[in-house]
Amino acid sequence: MKVVFMGTPDFAVPSLEALAKEGFDILGVITQPDRPKGRGQKLQPSPVKEKAVELGLNVYQPNKIRETEFVNFLQGLELDFIVVVAFGQILPKEILNIPKYGCINVHASLLPKFRGAAPIHWAVIKGEKETGVTTMFMDEGLDTGDMLLKECISITSQMTTGEVHDKLAQLGGQLLIKTLNKLQKGQITPEPQNEKEASYAPLLKKEHEKISWYNTREDIHNLIRGMNSWPGAYTFYKGLRLKIWQSSLENVKWDSIAQPGTILAQDNQGFWVQTIDGPLLITQVQPAGRKIMSAKDFFNGYQVELGQVLGDKDATK
Repeated sequence: MKVVFMGTPDFAVPSLEALAKEGFDILGVITQPDRPKGRGQKLQPSPVKEKAVELGLNVYQPNKIRETEFVNFLQGLELDFIVVVAFGQILPKEILNIPKYGCINVHASLLPKFRGAAPIHWAVIKGEKETGVTTMFMDEGLDTGDMLLKECISITSQMTTGEVHDKLAQLGGQLLIKTLNKLQKGQITPEPQNEKEASYAPLLKKEHEKISWYNTREDIHNLIRGMNSWPGAYTFYKGLRLKIWQSSLENVKWDSIAQPGTILAQDNQGFWVQTIDGPLLITQVQPAGRKIMSAKDFFNGYQVELGQVLGDKDATK
């Protein structure tokens, strides 16, 4: 089968690898243009481009996928499928109509839940107990096409977005191959999405990353692991931006009426911070400009004072 693959980030790489391993005729890999990164702002290729070059595949990086010249190029390939995995651009109708069997998308949620740009982050932030991967036919909407196949995984109370991402990326590659093979044999009946069950996972913004200690300890814990491994949930300690990378919902034996955000106690695991409904154990942090460290080392190294209030930039004791 003749296939063009469209994808950009790490999540898409296992799907590209799966296509190559299964012997699909990959006529081209479409990915976003190289972007400046790091302190030197040097142009860096996308993870998909790096993998495509490693596999010896032709790479194309149009600034806009809807450019007439590029659409004409795709039309001339006589494609069976276009596979799209976290590409980063909306496909116009002219491209959606090109392949014989359609454009197939691998989406990192159990549709119709968590449509949009950040489905893994929001599944963890919202405290979902399971998530998964859905393959679907693409249409002109945002993740609204008819569903094909699904696979689920469980999300434990300590799993981070990074951990869920890696599991779903591998699962996505496996489900993609299963989907393409079944479609070619006419063994899948597409299922329309139930709009009443739809929810959205918008692109993350700075305001999503900031911890409000006036939320419940479980909601804050979910936010912390939902922002791990990127971009990181943060608060402030004496005006210093402090990213919180890990926390624990361990039960404690004392009750506190302290202001939310107050550092209550410290032990070998880290330090305890008051929330609206009880203390939360913080175990791993990162002060601005420094490496990630244990909360215990931060407490000792920065001479943290019990009673200090985390939160606003100008928060004081």
